[in-house]
Amino acid sequence: MICGVIKISSLPLRRLDILAKQNLLAVWINDLNAPIYLNSGESHQHHHTPTSSYCNHCFKTLLQSPSSPCPSCSLLFCNSTCLSRASSSSHSPYVCQALSRLQNSSDLLLNHPLERHVQARFLIAAFNLSIVSPPHFQTLLSLQGTVTDNDASNAHFLHSLISTICPPPSIPSIELTAALLAKDRLNAFGLMEPFNEQLERSVRAYGIYPMASFFNHDCLPNACRFDYVDTAHHNNTDMIVRILHDVPQGREICLSYFPVNLDYSTRQKRLLEDYGFACDCDRCKVEANWSDIDNDKDGDDDNDEEDEVMDEDEEEEEEDEDEQMVASGGAENEDTDFPHAYFFVTYMCNVNNCGGTLAPLPPSPATPSNVMECNVCGNLRNNDAI
Repeated sequence: MICGVIKISSLPLRRLDILAKQNLLAVWINDLNAPIYLNSGESHQHHHTPTSSYCNHCFKTLLQSPSSPCPSCSLLFCNSTCLSRASSSSHSPYVCQALSRLQNSSDLLLNHPLERHVQARFLIAAFNLSIVSPPHFQTLLSLQGTVTDNDASNAHFLHSLISTICPPPSIPSIELTAALLAKDRLNAFGLMEPFNEQLERSVRAYGIYPMASFFNHDCLPNACRFDYVDTAHHNNTDMIVRILHDVPQGREICLSYFPVNLDYSTRQKRLLEDYGFACDCDRCKVEANWSDIDNDKDGDDDNDEEDEVMDEDEEEEEEDEDEQMVASGGAENEDTDFPHAYFFVTYMCNVNNCGGTLAPLPPSPATPSNVMECNVCGNLRNNDAI
């Protein structure tokens, strides 16, 4: 059990899950999602320059006002308070020295992808966690994550790198290093940069949120996560999970591990490569059939004018069915070929280049909220207008 309204359970053929203990209205779930550590999402090379974008403790965007650099390694912090707090936790003397040496040996990572830079910083942060907070380190080790061949290969390189230039007080084994990489790959969440319609968003920081890691994936989620890194005054790196709609007792609460507007093949590829499984949710079952049909059409060279006319008629009929489903609350209509159209209309943000998910603002004690907030751009929309 993790709070009054949800619980951790084990469902057949699934890893641990988060289930609703009672019928839930669209509410906050805000008492379980503090990180045990955070780690910069940028290259270590970028974080040792005056142009670093974020504080290396609270990860708020650095403003034009003077920041407070670490006197030893030059990492930037938004003020002396953040620097002082970091010095006793995430930016201990070991981390400071390790990052400085990593910077001075940057040629060893020169031809490696950004992912390898981030993994090196993660391992330094994890080894530091074992020193400054052994209970949190044990929590990290308790999370799920099976070592893959890629994890093992990366562990050999990174273990050798860190052991040579910035060894921790107690040098871990290669096996432990590989296990840590597997835990990070499967369980880390990204705190994203501020939304900009003209730019692709990047990750400002990665963190392990132990309780949030129990949320499984669904391509039609019934919850989504929010972060308010730049606007929250306290605990600004906490993750907020909010229910999209009413959830009955015993139903699993799921997030989408990426924007819900990705197509079927992209979703399957990312889930298999990043998390090691293929999704067979209701949406994927439908869109897998679409994929089969598209493939058949690609291989059919007999596309005469009569076929094209028939296709146009079929598309018009499908659009009519889609509109009828949305008008009738199509999420409950299991016979339609478009079970997720209602989800897109209701819960997808329509701001250009956003791809975010809309969830109700916290309701008052008496009535649920009709105002929806986007978890990417922050756009507000009155749900009564749908």
